Amino acid sequence: MDKAGKTMTDNLEKNYGKSLEQWIRIVEKEKLTRHGEIISFLKNDHNLTHGYANLIAHYTLKSSSIAKEPEDLLGAQYQGKEHFLPLYRELLKHIGTFGDDFQVLPKKTYVSLKRSKQFALLIPATKSRFEIGLFLKEPPYSDLLKAEKPRSMCSHKLHLQGNKDITPEVLNLIKQSYDSSR
Repeated sequence: MDKAGKTMTDNLEKNYGKSLEQWIRIVEKEKLTRHGEIISFLKNDHNLTHGYANLIAHYTLKSSSIAKEPEDLLGAQYQGKEHFLPLYRELLKHIGTFGDDFQVLPKKTYVSLKRSKQFALLIPATKSRFEIGLFLKEPPYSDLLKAEKPRSMCSHKLHLQGNKDITPEVLNLIKQSYDSSR
């Protein structure tokens, strides 16, 4: 388990009164077998945030990305969506100009960009839509921003279709999230 995962499991018990193993047993008792069902159950019945519910779901289903190689995770994300790989690479190139103090952490369905806090999610969502999840406490007005539901993995999303959508406005919104993640 990486340092961030260890911190999160330690905080799980501190914040919600049960260890990861206890939460796994609670889920197993419900006989839930799908990731989304587990997340909904934990969020709705136990008031866990999405991040903690997601952590428990991965460990319950033994699908945690911790044991997988980053290249394998990235390859699986873009299977059938290979046309988005140039967009992903171009975004990373631009984001790299903000500073060299962030990590690129591939997960099962997205790539997390993290400084001391996560600031962006890069998600090949569908064959026709690439999403960028952002964490903006006080977002500027932008027709591009789509607000997410409370307790989602991010506060706002941007929807892109190709490299032409990497505009100065998009990069500015990502930079704002980056700047607030120190």
